[in-house]
Amino acid sequence: MTNSSLIIADLHLSPERPDITSCFCEFLVDSKNKHDSLYILGDLFEAWIGDDDISPFTNTIANVIAEFAESTPVYFIHGNRDFLLGKRFAKKAKMTLLPQQHRITGYGYNILFMHGDQLCTDDISYQKFRRKSRTWWWKFLIQCLPLKQRRLKAENYRKISVAQQKHKSSDIMDVNPTTVDAVMASENVDLLIHGHTHRPEIHSLPNNKIRAVVGDWYTQGSVLTLSHQQLALSCISFNAKNGI
Repeated sequence: MTNSSLIIADLHLSPERPDITSCFCEFLVDSKNKHDSLYILGDLFEAWIGDDDISPFTNTIANVIAEFAESTPVYFIHGNRDFLLGKRFAKKAKMTLLPQQHRITGYGYNILFMHGDQLCTDDISYQKFRRKSRTWWWKFLIQCLPLKQRRLKAENYRKISVAQQKHKSSDIMDVNPTTVDAVMASENVDLLIHGHTHRPEIHSLPNNKIRAVVGDWYTQGSVLTLSHQQLALSCISFNAKNGI
C-alpha cells in the first residue's frame, strides 16, 4: 500500500450512463488495497431522492463500494445532487459520512475537503435554494412524499437547473475567490480540495496555499492523488482499463 489518498467527485452515476458506472467499478477494483483512503466529494449520483429508493442499480453501487471499503476507508461528503443520501445507504456501502466541510492534517498539509457548491457565492439564486434545502425540516418534508412524487420533483429540478445554467455566465457558476480565501483562513488550511465546478485544476494561491479541483466523470474519469510526494490530477478513459 502506498502512503496516499484518492479523491473523486461529480460522477453523477445513473442507469442511463453505464459507461461511467463501468469505469467507476474498474477504478475501485484496480485501486483496492493500494491507498490509505478514498474521498468522494459529492454528486456520486445524478440524483438521490432518499435511501428508500432502492434498485438493482443502487445496490450494485453500494456493493462495489463496500467491497472496496473492506480494505480501504471510504469517506463521503454530500453534493448538490445527492444531499439526501443518508445513513442507511452509507452503512450498506460502508462509507463514512462527513460534514460539508471536513478538515484533516496529513501529507504535509492542513487540508479542507468539501463539495464546493458553497464556494459559488456569486450564484445568488442557487445559494438561496441551497440554504433552504439543507434545513432539517425541508429534507423531512421532501422525504415524507411518495417515491413517485419525489422522482418527479427531482426530474423537474434537473430541467430547471439546466435551463437556468444557460442564462448564467461561467464566472457566476465558478467559485468566488474572496469566499475561497475566507473559508481557507477560517479553517486555517493551506490546501483546499473540492469538486462541483467540473473544472479540474491545481491552483497556486498567495501565501503558498493551494486549491485543487477534482473534475467530473462525463467523458472520462477524474482522480486526484494526494501524497507526501505529489498532488496530481489524472484521467481514466471510459474505454480502457487504467489503474491509479
